[in-house]
Amino acid sequence: MRTVSRLRPFGTTIFAEMSALAIEHSAVNLGQGFPDTDGPSSMLEAAQRAIAEGHNQYPPGIGIPELRHAVARHQLHHYGLDYDPDSEILITVGATEAIAGSVVGLVEPGHEVIMVEPYYDSYAATVAMAGGVRRTVPLIADGDGFRLDRSRLAEAFTPNTALIMVNTPHNPTGTVLSDDDLAEIAALCVEHDVIAVTDEVYEHLLFDGRVQRPLATFPGMRQRTLRISSAAKTFNCTGWKVGWVSGPADLVAAARSAKQFMSYVGSGPFQPAVAHALDNEMAWVHTSSAELATKRDLLSTALQDAGFGVHRSEAGYFVCADPRPLGYDDGAEFCRMLPERIGVAAVPVSAFVDDVEPWRHMIRFAFSKREDVIAEAARRLRHL
Repeated sequence: MRTVSRLRPFGTTIFAEMSALAIEHSAVNLGQGFPDTDGPSSMLEAAQRAIAEGHNQYPPGIGIPELRHAVARHQLHHYGLDYDPDSEILITVGATEAIAGSVVGLVEPGHEVIMVEPYYDSYAATVAMAGGVRRTVPLIADGDGFRLDRSRLAEAFTPNTALIMVNTPHNPTGTVLSDDDLAEIAALCVEHDVIAVTDEVYEHLLFDGRVQRPLATFPGMRQRTLRISSAAKTFNCTGWKVGWVSGPADLVAAARSAKQFMSYVGSGPFQPAVAHALDNEMAWVHTSSAELATKRDLLSTALQDAGFGVHRSEAGYFVCADPRPLGYDDGAEFCRMLPERIGVAAVPVSAFVDDVEPWRHMIRFAFSKREDVIAEAARRLRHL
């Protein structure tokens, strides 16, 4: 084993493992969170024009002005957050690079990073790349949903805390953190002078009348928050890898210092297309969000009919289910046998935590698929 010790736990992702099983057994893949339909046609046409018109070389390292200004307009319109597109916005190769650049650029070796558990798997890997130490705060049961364990949150802040990573809407549980939870995070960040990095890639995919409240809008947080989002989930273009970081100039500069030696630049012809979509296709996004809510309901009902316990999904692409009523208490084992047994793939939530025991049974299913795909998965799930 030649891989450095801090990265050995991250050799193969759970998504690669479950997707391989799905292919092997011709399973309906509800494991990896990507849509199977394209985004708005005018955005696709804008990308085609950009390619035809020669936008195929390196764009500026911080992103093309057209996209940086579109991101700035978008955040001012939706949240009242006023960012300077020339110094406070950085275009990245997807939100994953935005996360990595922020963590590597801001965390000294040995300093601590607080993460809400379960966490998106790249968080732990990027903390390891920075030589940081992760401290986790769990979500806990709240009826059929989840909420933040605020007592554990307060305990997690120490003099050695460099930053906290906040993901809302949350992957994998579909939880939208309440204003009270966000206010508590903000108060602790201000009290301990801690930076927040917020992953808000599902910011426009909220259900049942919920609205996004960025942590950067809370008192004292504009100057200490790096806000991350991307085009991937908003506009159904996960393969384009166009993301962005917004925040105070000094924090964005720290992220840029790391990011420029990760990819330097990317997504050249897609950047003008995303700028077009941000300015012109939010009506398409609202329709897409409503369709996702319908698909959530279809899959949740199918899982209930199959005998699962089903948790509330408030946003995003995912619903979490409990197979214990079916006689299974090990979610990872269950997910490994599911593709062969009935031809459906999912992922175990235990892959996204440090403290496995409370989450050992939980499974995440993606509903970001066509309705006929979900219907076929429902038919197969009945065989359980």
